[in-house]
This record gives sequence, structure tokens and C-alpha cells, in this order.
Amino acid sequence: MPDKRKPIIGVIGASQPSPEGLRMAEAVGYEIATRGAVLVCGGLGGIMEAASKGAAVAGGDVMGILPGPDKSSANSYVTLPVPTNMGHARNVIIAHTADALIAVEGEYGTVSETAISLKLGKPVFVLPGGPKMAGTVSVDSPVSAVTLAFESLKL
Repeated sequence: MPDKRKPIIGVIGASQPSPEGLRMAEAVGYEIATRGAVLVCGGLGGIMEAASKGAAVAGGDVMGILPGPDKSSANSYVTLPVPTNMGHARNVIIAHTADALIAVEGEYGTVSETAISLKLGKPVFVLPGGPKMAGTVSVDSPVSAVTLAFESLKL
């Protein structure tokens, strides 16, 4: 029986992004959904909400791995809220859940998600303004980030 599971692409990034970061994140979310994958993110605001919005516009599913104990903290575009009550420790769940990750800008949380993902052997594609670390792949546009993420999947 063929595997019917959809690929899961993580979007990680700044909670206080620039206008350009918001634009890139929304475009990434849209591209992920139009290619049939599920978007996973932290489920809150900033880059997470912009990417979620892009996926929602394209009719895709958005899994939000939430830091708190209930679903109500999820942004309005999250279709699959997962409350963890784990705070920042939820970053480990995001890294484990995603098949590949795309970083859009970011701060310490994004750095931790990137490092964990790399340690797990997951590819991390970084758009301008994102954390550059050994092992990440720098990309110049949302379309190239999503294209490379899909190419990295071992389907």
C-alpha cells in the first residue's frame, strides 16, 4: 500500500519580523501548500502567522506546535493546533516533525530550531536575514527555498 502521508515542511523565524520577512514568509507558506505539503510552525504570530496565512490562502493545512496548554493561542490560520505546554522545548517537536525547514529571519528560537534540525540531519534553507550556520543552505527567494526543500525530501 503506498504511503499516503503528506510531506511536512517547517517554517521557522522571527516573532518580530520586518515587512520583507512577512512577505517572504507568506510566499513560502503559499508555495508549500500549493505543492501539497503540510506546513508546521510554532503556531503564533510574526513569521509563523504570515507563513500560515500563505498556506491558508492556498487551501493548505497548517500544524501549529504551540508553547502553551490550549489551542486558543494559535493564530487564526492554524488548522491543526497542537498544544504542548512545553514553552521553548516545543522547538524540538517542530524540528522532529518537519521533513525539511525554511528559516525566515529569526532570533534565538530560530537558532535553536535550526541547530536541532541540523543535528537530526534535516535540511534547513535560510532566506536573507535568517541565521546562517554551518550546514544550512542559503537561498535567495521563497520559491527557491520551497523548491529545494521538496527536492531534499526522500519520498
